[in-house]
Amino acid sequence: MEPGHARQEPPDGRREPRLPMQGVRILDLGTFLAGPHAASIFGEFGAEVLKIEHPLAGDPMRRFGSPTARSDSTLAFLTEARCRKSVTLDLRQAEGRELFLKLVAKSDVLIENFRPETLEQWGMGWDVLREANEGLVFLRVSGYGQTGPYRRRSGFAHIAHAYGGLSYHAGFPGESPVVPGTVPLGDYISSLYGAIGILLALRHREKTGRGQVIDVAIFESVFRTLDEIAGAYALYGKIREREGAGSFVAVPHGHFRTNDDKWVAIACTTDRMFERLAAAMDKPELAAPDVYGRQEKRLEARDDVNALVIAWVESLEREEVMRRCLDAEVPCGKVNSIADIFEDEHFRERGTLATIDVPGVGEVTVPNVLPILSETPGRISGLAPALGDATVAVLGELLGLSAEDISRLEAQKII
Repeated sequence: MEPGHARQEPPDGRREPRLPMQGVRILDLGTFLAGPHAASIFGEFGAEVLKIEHPLAGDPMRRFGSPTARSDSTLAFLTEARCRKSVTLDLRQAEGRELFLKLVAKSDVLIENFRPETLEQWGMGWDVLREANEGLVFLRVSGYGQTGPYRRRSGFAHIAHAYGGLSYHAGFPGESPVVPGTVPLGDYISSLYGAIGILLALRHREKTGRGQVIDVAIFESVFRTLDEIAGAYALYGKIREREGAGSFVAVPHGHFRTNDDKWVAIACTTDRMFERLAAAMDKPELAAPDVYGRQEKRLEARDDVNALVIAWVESLEREEVMRRCLDAEVPCGKVNSIADIFEDEHFRERGTLATIDVPGVGEVTVPNVLPILSETPGRISGLAPALGDATVAVLGELLGLSAEDISRLEAQKII
């Protein structure tokens, strides 16, 4: 099975272009995903990312997810901690903090996602960091943000989905709210906002020479995705409830089971789209203005319209539903499992999956680089590093420590 190709390979005879983030050094002090994912994106586009980890155990994400033949890395960690070098430092020891501040002085960006005030308690708050490097761009990601009465609470994506208002809308009417997907969407979204913040702050630094702090709260990243919900409540007191796979603004709009026990997504958001669906169903009369041809008519008869579409989809296999909808230009897509994705020609042609050879593990397939740039495409330089793989090189070459210094630090468990 061919899961796809790596997009980053340049055509034969063409020199690989200089990547847009080359020359930028990022210290990734975070754990798990919220914040560190931003570092992965920049690493794919040429930034040097130094992952700072505790020397004994490293990032807890190394033990989170499906195991691999490498005892220090799960599949989740291999995927998400890519394009990095690992440097071990114990920041709870004075000399560890001293070395860290020397790295800060030689870096452009610092990313952390500890509970607020943790770095301050270690004597490394913004005042200390800024003194070490006036131009430092400092991304801080936390569950509730750096200010406010809840700032010291633990925060994970699951909690942020709930507190930020997303989970309330996930599920079926009258039933329990569900987790919106089995992946930490809030962590990914927060990292994307963090990456935008870093780019904006670097742009500001180009003009002024000064760095700044970027405060990203995971719950706010989640809340920002909730379209008109805030406005509808403020103006009309409307509280949107759970709608399953449907939509309060359009019918039919949902997931439908096919005859071969698979699923398709159909979205008819305009009268013209419904007219085309009615034709695909061989029931053009349904689109008459006095039947269901107008959106308001369909919304009034939501259950009846959905029942007609359910019955039609259930009578056919998925490929036939897809063929008829696509021929009629009805917005329709497969509800893909990961097995479907691996077999899909569009994923393959786009190179959406990349396969990377990992020493000690073998070939690992991961999502490829995004976004796709025409002139300076990113690349995956490697999946997650072994714990401390670059400690000696970074401390020796970047900070000028001798072999004797490094041996002493290792003996003291500072690295």
